[in-house]
Amino acid sequence: MASEPTYSEAYQSGIREEMNSNPKIFIMGTDLQERGGHFAQVKGIAQEFGGERVRDTPISEAAMIAAGVGAAMYGMRPVVDLNFMDFALGAMDEIINQAAHIRYMFNGSVPLIIRATSGIAQAGAHHNNSFESFFAHTPGLSVAVPGTPWDVKGLLKTALRADDPVIFMMHKKLTGMRGPIGGPEDLVPFGKARIAREGADATLVTYGYTLIPAMKAAETLAAEGKQVEILDLRTLFPMDMDAVIEAVKRTGRMVVVDEAPLFASITAEIAATASEAAFDSLKGPIVRVGAQRAPLSADPGMVEATIPSIADIEAALRKVLSY
Repeated sequence: MASEPTYSEAYQSGIREEMNSNPKIFIMGTDLQERGGHFAQVKGIAQEFGGERVRDTPISEAAMIAAGVGAAMYGMRPVVDLNFMDFALGAMDEIINQAAHIRYMFNGSVPLIIRATSGIAQAGAHHNNSFESFFAHTPGLSVAVPGTPWDVKGLLKTALRADDPVIFMMHKKLTGMRGPIGGPEDLVPFGKARIAREGADATLVTYGYTLIPAMKAAETLAAEGKQVEILDLRTLFPMDMDAVIEAVKRTGRMVVVDEAPLFASITAEIAATASEAAFDSLKGPIVRVGAQRAPLSADPGMVEATIPSIADIEAALRKVLSY
């Protein structure tokens, strides 16, 4: 029996299907044609579609994004693959001032996807940043953060059919994760969270890789007789705040978790908005779990000490369950 596709293979499947149906889609970035990307996300795609539709570029993120913006403005549907989201910092003018704003300045669409791996692993300070809040904060951008192979493919297909720029962030530690994927028309809508685990005693809100430690923490609490609901956001903008508020009203207790430093984070936005909208339903304060506000070291032990652990999540859940 064949094993289920990996997270990277789900991306391959989605982009292959969309490239077959839409000749305007093409990919550009570094190490794509022969290597298939640093995480094999486009392995075999250049061999199937040719060098015109999978283009290796010079190592200049600003040039890649600028070319993508121009191509999108003239009717193409480019996917710019940065490999690592950290490298987007070399193209922030092109992303923020151009791609995100052109519709508002010239009433023209920019159907551009910027794909990169994000999240924390053992890769040092230049490859470990969590920039989700940068992009979610910027008007004109959508931000997708798939946590499963199904959502990688489904969200990618939605992004490839959209008319405005999408930041597509795939967590590097999920690269080899296996799971089911959908077919050619199984799109996952933006702004629609999913309940990844049922539970009536408390809700844990998260996205991406943090679903894994969240699930493990919920299993520990289940052994103690407490059932924790897990809400997977799937996109950070648009964000399904209706689902978050409904969860507060349903369980009355909430923990919000991600890998980013807590200050000015996505977790802060969720906690503040949920508290404002459903304060009367809360049995106690919303608890946030995130990373320390510190650059990531190349030392594995220091990395683990900086980011949230399963024990940290369990402690936060026990705190809200005590209310």
